Amino acid sequence: MKLSHRFPPASAVFDDPNLVSSAGLIPVVKLAQDAGLPALADQHLSVPGDKGAHVGDKVMSLVAGMVAGGDSIDDMALLRHGAMGKVFDRPYAPSTLGSFLRAFTFGHVRQLDAVASRFLTALGCTPVVTGFGQRDLVDIDDTIIEVHGYAKQGSGYGYSGVRGLNALLATATTNDGAPVIVAQRLRKGSTGSPRGAARLITDALATTTRLHPPAMAGTPRPVLLRADSAFYGRPSIAAALRGGADVSVTVRLDPRIRAAITAIDPGAWTTIEYTDAIFDQATNTWISRAEVAEIPFTAFGSKRASEQVAGRLVVRRIPDLNTAAATGQRTLFDTWRFHAFFTTTDPDLLDTVAADKTHRGHAIIEQVHADLKSSALAHLPSGKFTANAAWLVLAVIAFNLTRGAASVAGPSLAKATTATIRRKLITIPARIASSARQLKLHLPTGWPWQDPWTELFIKTCGPPRTATP
Repeated sequence: MKLSHRFPPASAVFDDPNLVSSAGLIPVVKLAQDAGLPALADQHLSVPGDKGAHVGDKVMSLVAGMVAGGDSIDDMALLRHGAMGKVFDRPYAPSTLGSFLRAFTFGHVRQLDAVASRFLTALGCTPVVTGFGQRDLVDIDDTIIEVHGYAKQGSGYGYSGVRGLNALLATATTNDGAPVIVAQRLRKGSTGSPRGAARLITDALATTTRLHPPAMAGTPRPVLLRADSAFYGRPSIAAALRGGADVSVTVRLDPRIRAAITAIDPGAWTTIEYTDAIFDQATNTWISRAEVAEIPFTAFGSKRASEQVAGRLVVRRIPDLNTAAATGQRTLFDTWRFHAFFTTTDPDLLDTVAADKTHRGHAIIEQVHADLKSSALAHLPSGKFTANAAWLVLAVIAFNLTRGAASVAGPSLAKATTATIRRKLITIPARIASSARQLKLHLPTGWPWQDPWTELFIKTCGPPRTATP
């Protein structure tokens, strides 16, 4: 591919008032309106003064800007170009939206949390919540959002050694769909991972329960909470159990855990599918050097009986490779590296091998972290902590809305990343034409993802009228 021989052109002029760069925002904003996002914001947000006027429209503007690729307050200007004013009412200026965010207090951020939870429940009108109620997997983990300079309130150095703010997220996943975010909280950068996790787990499980079909109301919640060793503590696990969930949490290899691993029967180890494993069809087994076993275990055994939790300790071991073996320094016997996690799941539902494989799926939350950081959370735009906390919640709403739109567009994009969904469905240019008081969109011919875009448009805005040249 190379530039046409007719270029460079004589001039480039920004003079067409009928063009938009993100025609995919039209069905996405319609989907958000149908799910009641502006109405929820008007109902639950009470930002005082003139900054809180038309709060639903301002929330919708910020979310739409994030869906279109904005990752700062200044980026909200992309809602005010070409024919965007013909397609959307009240495309607010970035300065107005910035003032709105800076008016938030911690209480208003919690109100916005309530909006995000209820909006996700309202997205039950889309296939994004398909499969909830069968075996829901809730993952919790935190991530550092890097910031620069000392003007950001609450920024500091945490466990990663990077200066930033700490975002604690909980996602919910089913076998049929991509993860959605069910709870979120922004914390100062130097905070420890488990701080506030118990409250977030409670909120996450409550939201996940509301995603269950109405027919499951009153039935036990088949939810499994997965987490890494930072959340292996009595408050977090107790919150999950109170919420009716099982847990699968990585444990630290302290002396008590090592003693339990030593007590495992040597004949109990089972070879599993792992990196570089080969499946032998003749024996119907995996040829692998990774093995798993389990042993009954009571968590928090040093505490009083009412605070102890009975369950299973599942252990995966892999050979600890001797880097000096190539020079002839071989060991007399294999040494192992162990990875253990504590789980309360029923062995009849998840045996040792299945429990280990399910626990390893916890890594999916890292993909959500990366997805957010490649879109609206590329950085936190304000110097005020509560404004950034509100920005995080809005980014989560935009993430879930994008997932919902992709699920409506068809199965081909249901598990795509936000960047892929944006490229294929959102940032499609269009020319706006008006005829008989009706607006028509003229989209580029040969658009590779015309079918899923049309599917999304039809299901949200109704069948498109035939556009005349």
